[in-house]
Amino acid sequence: MDASPERFLAVRLQTEALAAPLSAEDQCIHSMPDVSPTQWHRGHTTWFFETFLLAPGGIAPFDEHYDFLFNSYYEAVGPRFERSQRGLLSRPTVAEVATYRQAVDAAVTAIVDHGLDDKQQDTLELGLHHEQQHQELLLMDIKHVLAVHPNPVAYAEASPIEQRLTTRHRGRIDLEGGIVEIGAEGDGFCFDNELPRHQVLVHPCSIDASLVSSQDWLAFIADGGYDRPELWLAEGWATVKANGWRAPLYWRERDGGFDQVTLHGLVPVDPQRPVCHVSYYEADAFARWSGARLPTEAEWELAASAHLDLGTFALEPPTVDQGPGFFGSVWQWTQSSYAPYPGFHPAEGAVGEYNGKFMVNQQVLRGSASITPSGHSRLSYRNFFSAASRWPYAGLRLAHDR
Repeated sequence: MDASPERFLAVRLQTEALAAPLSAEDQCIHSMPDVSPTQWHRGHTTWFFETFLLAPGGIAPFDEHYDFLFNSYYEAVGPRFERSQRGLLSRPTVAEVATYRQAVDAAVTAIVDHGLDDKQQDTLELGLHHEQQHQELLLMDIKHVLAVHPNPVAYAEASPIEQRLTTRHRGRIDLEGGIVEIGAEGDGFCFDNELPRHQVLVHPCSIDASLVSSQDWLAFIADGGYDRPELWLAEGWATVKANGWRAPLYWRERDGGFDQVTLHGLVPVDPQRPVCHVSYYEADAFARWSGARLPTEAEWELAASAHLDLGTFALEPPTVDQGPGFFGSVWQWTQSSYAPYPGFHPAEGAVGEYNGKFMVNQQVLRGSASITPSGHSRLSYRNFFSAASRWPYAGLRLAHDR
């Protein structure tokens, strides 16, 4: 574990770098209940260090009102401002949040320099990974904010189009099955929901060596995929009809094709990019249409264990011909519900509310996305969202029974 001031400040400064292209007005918008304003992300991640690292050492809060405003879901800490109302927080201002961050950074750096005990080191490590989670959320959320504008605005200019390969990885990864172990191992950091490592039975199957592409999804649409109830789970079909879904989130139909809102603005859908921003319901329907299914998280982990290229950070996913894409492209839905591993125990105290309390009505996603911060991906990572969620960088790969 690197508990140096340099690492702490590097993670903290990365959050500020991600927020830098945004105006104060951009940072305060709350475009839907699942989205949080950038200003709030910056304040909440600072509150986390203040509450769980500084306060136990007797360091007074920067502002006593921030405990209520920036608490997310830690009921054991105290009352909190409702998530659905975060867009009403014009104060503290973006500049005042910056001052708050600087003050807490200075206090944390001071105690790190002085030396941390084991519990403090664990808290600092958790706080850094927590901040990296919010860096990804910040980009997910601002993409939605910018996309709902009648004239979608680019978060950043696109780089020149990269030279692309021409061969897609269309093979399959065969899994012989048997009793295998999954979950975190070794001395590196992991979240509590990745533990304990345990045995599971995997039946013989195969998993596609490539992600489902936008070209694949265009074929699904052309074949009436969003109009065929036999392809959909009952809740999924009801959700499709209630919300009028006709394509992935951010796709906009035009004569002869689709455009897509990206962090680089509105661009034509690239058939060679992985499909992104689809819900579990859509992923499951596509798999059924394909005569396949979604992998379980155990199958996914077993297949990915031989393909541990964690990818590089980018605002949008690379094309599907640039590798298997288990990491660094899009998160991948699995058919596994988010439940505790056998023998799971949440951490004691308020930090125990981090993952365990959400283990119901969620689906597991595996891998990582192009916007996942460097150093934050690993084989055993268990992401999770509700089945209707579309704003994450979520796509899929297919599994096949043998």
